[in-house]
Amino acid sequence: MASGSSSTLSEAASKDLLSAFDIPFARERRAKDPDEAAAAADELGFPVVVKLSGEGIAHKTERGLVAVGLADGAGVKVAAEGLLAQARPEDGEVELLVAEQVMGGRELIAGLVRDPQFGPCVLLGLGGILAEALGDVVFAAAPLSRGEAEGLVDRLAAADLFREPFRGEPALDRGALATLLLGLSRLAQERPDVASVDLTPLIVSAGRPVAVDALVEVGPPAAQPALPEPAEAEALRARFAPLFHPRGVVVAGVSSHPGKFGFVTLHNLRRFGYAGEIFPVKLDGAEVLGEATLPDLGGVPEGEADMVFVCTPTAGNIELLRACAAKGIRAAFVASAGYGEAGEEGRALQRELVETADELGMLLIGPNGQGVISTPANLCAQIVSPYPPAGRIGVASQSGNLVSSYLNYAVATGVGVSKAVSLGNSAQTGLADLLEYFAVDPDTDVALAYVEGVGDGHRFRRALERVTAVKPLVLVKGGASGQGARAAASHTGSLASDDRVFDGLCQQFGALRAPTVEEAFEWAATLATQPLPRGRRTLVFTSVGGWGVLAADACAEAGLDLIPLPDDIRAKIDTWVPARWSRNNPIDLASGETRDTIPDVIDLVTAHPDVDAVIHLGLGIQSGQAGVFRSGAFYPEHGLERIVGYHEKQDARFAEAARDASERYGKPVLSVSELAVSDPQNAGPAAVRAAGRVCYPSAHRAVRALAALVERARFVEGKAD
Repeated sequence: MASGSSSTLSEAASKDLLSAFDIPFARERRAKDPDEAAAAADELGFPVVVKLSGEGIAHKTERGLVAVGLADGAGVKVAAEGLLAQARPEDGEVELLVAEQVMGGRELIAGLVRDPQFGPCVLLGLGGILAEALGDVVFAAAPLSRGEAEGLVDRLAAADLFREPFRGEPALDRGALATLLLGLSRLAQERPDVASVDLTPLIVSAGRPVAVDALVEVGPPAAQPALPEPAEAEALRARFAPLFHPRGVVVAGVSSHPGKFGFVTLHNLRRFGYAGEIFPVKLDGAEVLGEATLPDLGGVPEGEADMVFVCTPTAGNIELLRACAAKGIRAAFVASAGYGEAGEEGRALQRELVETADELGMLLIGPNGQGVISTPANLCAQIVSPYPPAGRIGVASQSGNLVSSYLNYAVATGVGVSKAVSLGNSAQTGLADLLEYFAVDPDTDVALAYVEGVGDGHRFRRALERVTAVKPLVLVKGGASGQGARAAASHTGSLASDDRVFDGLCQQFGALRAPTVEEAFEWAATLATQPLPRGRRTLVFTSVGGWGVLAADACAEAGLDLIPLPDDIRAKIDTWVPARWSRNNPIDLASGETRDTIPDVIDLVTAHPDVDAVIHLGLGIQSGQAGVFRSGAFYPEHGLERIVGYHEKQDARFAEAARDASERYGKPVLSVSELAVSDPQNAGPAAVRAAGRVCYPSAHRAVRALAALVERARFVEGKAD
């Protein structure tokens, strides 16, 4: 909302409004002059706070319009006289507020903002004079559930200040805070004219939050968008079937030049064994890749193709869509550029393209898109490489290059993809549509996305809710540094950046936001291949002490519990290796192991009821030396052939033991080795890939992937409660 169209209520009027929505305020009286103020203070009991209130007064502290710690009537009168003397004409009609002085060592800030994309959002943050400098705030889109309201404080970096007793004060009453936040949520729904609310400070007194100040901005009622009813699962699957499971594909604009999109697309469809019919259309009907092409769509049998891949110039694409629809084609992937990304003329062409597709009842992806993958159909209809192994990860991206990145990581790790699509300009079908489809797609277990622009925030929110309710969603957000335009008169407004609001939405609805593209894929691959842990109790098993130390630090940073080594595990390992082993968590056998020790330890620790997850570090060390032996001039003599075979078989056994223990006990066991990057053919990492799992290149990457598993498990458990 533009600042010129809103106005600020006085503190007194703000409190009158908010009191009807379960916001607890300090006991307070109002006065017109110093004598009334002194009488009010006597009634309330000392010490008291006296403030000047008026419609033109937004931030009293900055102007020195607050007097605290007043211990008697005389002091109240003096303070009141001084405050009244500072009134300005622009403050409007002023009055004195006399309030009990609320005592407490901890402060919060709470409020409400209306985000331009996502609508009303409730804010909670660490309060005090450094609130804006520290920026420890979280957001949640209204309406909130009670569970979401109670859990909001746990998302603060300073959450420990409120979970436990603090300097003789009790822990925060989470139920009381939740009631306050739910009141703000209800206000957002019932009063669309409220642009923002600022409750600061919110003092935690005897464990309960008490608001001692309030600022409300009002203006023209915010629009209440009405979303269409969500599509049923069967309707969603039917809508996307022509794209991901087409009976046949028309490639329009085939070229004989290997550098052109039309050539590359046709090549990739044939190269990776698409099972349906392919109908290449080229104006001169010349052979391409040794086979004839069709000069126009007339040669395409009606009902034999479901999708057209469009590589033709923009000028002819409207007629092309109409001709395709007449042949029964129900989906179009438009790789052609020159649309919305090319200025106003291109935007007009794009609008016409969408209107035509809508009129024809045709699913449209793009334009300016890179391609679509469907491994269940062996479909590689894209203008770049690679084609990933088959798997259970569904990929949707607002950048074609980022689709390629995800697919490259699939190739590198061996953890496969079900479907992938680059959305191009998202002219008709956007990211929210794909997320809702992945929620009901039987071929997809985990959704993975790259996001740059949300577009319709309410629609995106609904898609998040739908997919995360049934499947994990991992995403990376580009453009995270942007700042949104907010109600500048409030503290809550200044704290509400675009990225913080987006991050709050992700946390509220269980979307896992990764910091990098490579970690996003690793998290998705972990969620697709590892069981969810029952908790965060973690055990680290390492071949070298230093790795274990770093892993322990990473666990602490990620909020995982590196548990003390259970006595029965310690006693058992004592019988297997010499006494020099670490005898603690992380477990370091200090090179005391024999042939079967590592598989036995992996099984022992994974089976233990006090262990929720295991991280195994150091896979592939011996196979690394085996590779040096194998590549040298002395191989295979001097006993090298035998030791090389032994080392490689052992590392493969260790990888298999990790997978077997994980499956046997239903717990995540993560294997770690930088050799996954430096020597991917090493027997250890290669065996992890062959087992269909990720071999993590560092302890920190494995720990963060495990933390993503823990977070998903926590979200699922919270939904079940």
